[in-house]
Order: sequence, then structure tokens, then C-alpha cells
Amino acid sequence: MARPGLRKTYRYSEEFKAGAVTLSSLPDVRIQDVAEALDIHPFMLSRWRKELREGVIVAKKKIKLDEGTAAELKRLRKLEREHAILKMEHDLLKKAIRFTSARRKKSSSSSTNGGENIR
Repeated sequence: MARPGLRKTYRYSEEFKAGAVTLSSLPDVRIQDVAEALDIHPFMLSRWRKELREGVIVAKKKIKLDEGTAAELKRLRKLEREHAILKMEHDLLKKAIRFTSARRKKSSSSSTNGGENIR
């Protein structure tokens, strides 16, 4: 029976760590995206980046990235940026619709008494 609080720890090879760091070093690629794709925590990937800089992790050979993977990560980042812009535009349009419908209600309610002065 497993005791509470104990977690399974995974051991990753130096090549895997170096490959993950190389992927996260690509321009327009976020650490969070690479970590999610590799199913690891972003903090772990950040730690590996630091360890590679300090020489703790040593890649035996230069890792060549698959061009398809690099292109896919760049494409994903571009789509995420475009999606964020579209969400902002959508929110602005919703606010504009609420604003104009609220103004329309106010202007129509003041003209419902037909211009007569009621005392």
C-alpha cells in the first residue's frame, strides 16, 4: 500500500533533458508550451536550462531538432498569439454591444411619455 505523500519520481536521460532545453530555446517558443508537450512541469524545464548553462547537464552530442517539431512549435505559438488577440476583440465587441443597448434603453424610456408633462 502506498503511503500518502509519496510520489513516483521519473528519471530522465541527459539527452532528453538537453533536447527539452534545446526545444525551449527556440525563438517564439515558451517554456510552458514545451513542458506541456513533454508532460513535465515547467519548473523542471527551467531547472534543466539552468543546469545546462552551469554545465551540470552535459549533452554528449549536439542535438539536432526535427524541423517539423520546431516548425510546429512556432506555428502553435503564432496561433496562440492570434487567439489571444481575437479573444480581446471579442470581449471589446461584447462590451460595445452592452453599452449601446444600455444607451438605447435609456433614450427609449425617456420618450415613452409622449412629451407630456405629468405632475
